[in-house]
Amino acid sequence: MVIKIIILILQLILTAMLIQPIVSFAQEEIPDYLQDRGTGIPMSIFGTYVRDGELLVYPFYEYYYDSNMEYEPFDFGLPSMQEFRGQYQANEFLIFLGYGISDRLALEFEAGVITATLTKSENDTSSLESEFTESGISDVEGQIRWRWNHENPSVPEFFNYFEYVFPTGDKHSLIGTSDWEFKLGAGVIKGFNFGTITLRLAFEYDAGEKKVEPGEYALEYLKRISNSFRLFVMLEGSEDEVALVPEIQWFITQSVLLKASTGIGVSSKATDFASEIGIMFSLLP
Repeated sequence: MVIKIIILILQLILTAMLIQPIVSFAQEEIPDYLQDRGTGIPMSIFGTYVRDGELLVYPFYEYYYDSNMEYEPFDFGLPSMQEFRGQYQANEFLIFLGYGISDRLALEFEAGVITATLTKSENDTSSLESEFTESGISDVEGQIRWRWNHENPSVPEFFNYFEYVFPTGDKHSLIGTSDWEFKLGAGVIKGFNFGTITLRLAFEYDAGEKKVEPGEYALEYLKRISNSFRLFVMLEGSEDEVALVPEIQWFITQSVLLKASTGIGVSSKATDFASEIGIMFSLLP
């Protein structure tokens, strides 16, 4: 599986090189505080921004591994609500689409397929299988993103986003989402000579549980280290699950971007490793 993924990525890179020669990422005539990120609207994909009229197409792969994932047999339709820690692994292939409707409004859509395996805890005496695997559609979601103002030398940029997740899985399934989920978030961005800082916070509503609760929060750092490379680092969490995510971004051409990251669990309840690699294509009219 891993070898096939590497071959596929190499084929995509080669195709991009044949379509357009390798060049340094062209810097726009923009202020110093925008040199790291450009003039686009921030998207949910790490360190990604979309401009007015731009279409982003991003096929990517994610691998998850967690040696002590928290679960209850009740999650899978069994009567026991005792908490255990099991081993979890998953391979997911996704496609992301983002489009800038204007210089203030953007839309995005993401969907994928996943194969996930859970090995239950040795202390779990329920009738749950010792190891079981499920495959199918993973989360299917979209977002509406709005920029309230344009950053200037003294005032940061403020933005909001609204996310909706479609129900795609059974209630007691290891994969997918069993009911509608909604998220409303806000963020602020400011560029400095040492890099660009983003802070964001969201609240979530789960239609199945019928309750609103604090969602994801994050501190992000983005730095252009050369004409062709950018460095992204993020500390992201949700309740007591916190992860550190470093990412390298390589502009193979002006319109083709290779992204590679690895999320590392900081807290015990966070996923141990969540690695991502993909190639983003930028299409302008």
